[in-house]
Amino acid sequence: MTRSELIQRIADANPHLLLRDVETLVATIFDEITHALGSGNRVELRGFGAFSVKMREARVARNPRTGEAVEVEEKRVPLFKAGKQLRHRLNPDLADKD
Repeated sequence: MTRSELIQRIADANPHLLLRDVETLVATIFDEITHALGSGNRVELRGFGAFSVKMREARVARNPRTGEAVEVEEKRVPLFKAGKQLRHRLNPDLADKD
């Protein structure tokens, strides 16, 4: 699902909201999640999952085309861990094993 598809589905489910208001709402939510992760905070959406930031150490990698060694600097990367309810919806046959 793309951002525009998400906006349209929310607008369809809430006909009392204007499309521009739904666009603002979705943009605000994404901006707040991005800002929180950029500040090094964790974002948890109960039943859906949690976003966090992990630090990757500097390392030596290989260029797949040439095989040449390349220095990769340390960097922060976003992580997502699915919540229990999301995992159960994706794997209903495994729900009773948790």
